[in-house]
Amino acid sequence: MNIMLLHSAYGLRPAVREAADRLRAAGHEVWTPDLFEGRTFDTVEEGMEFKERIGKEELLKRAVLDAAPYSERGLVYAGFSLGASIAQTLALGDEKARGLLLLHGTSDLAPNAQADELPVQLHVAEPDPFETDDWLSAWYLQMGRAGADVEVYRYAGAGHLYTDPGLPDYDREAAEATWRVALGFLDGLPTA
Repeated sequence: MNIMLLHSAYGLRPAVREAADRLRAAGHEVWTPDLFEGRTFDTVEEGMEFKERIGKEELLKRAVLDAAPYSERGLVYAGFSLGASIAQTLALGDEKARGLLLLHGTSDLAPNAQADELPVQLHVAEPDPFETDDWLSAWYLQMGRAGADVEVYRYAGAGHLYTDPGLPDYDREAAEATWRVALGFLDGLPTA
């Protein structure tokens, strides 16, 4: 699979590169665009403040431009937290998207969003302060109405960004379970 992997509000941290290497070792081609142009942050608050200065539209524009050279191949869009929300927007706007892998985040959907049987897998902590139960229930129903084929995996007691070994949220057991399931999901996607 050709995978566009988008970073969180912390920026393009080593954990994102390690995740890309894990995916490459499983036989996938992976791109990790740097939407923050080299900036990384120690706290989610700093990263979100920087994201606000850039603006949502500019971040989406950067992501679209980064994906454009590869979208004809049929991309799987993937991302961590903020990157997951951007990946979701890109996947729903790309009729050639092969799948959507969301790690720690989702985004709202336009009322007329169409996903036409797009395979979607979400991995999220339980509870998660950024992805509340009410929000996730509404999101799941909206994705279903849009036509997506959605799987949701919850990890009790894990922190928000539990796959990043460099953060206090890290949960080794939940992270390994996530990667096991996610790699299976990617292997099961249609190649054409």
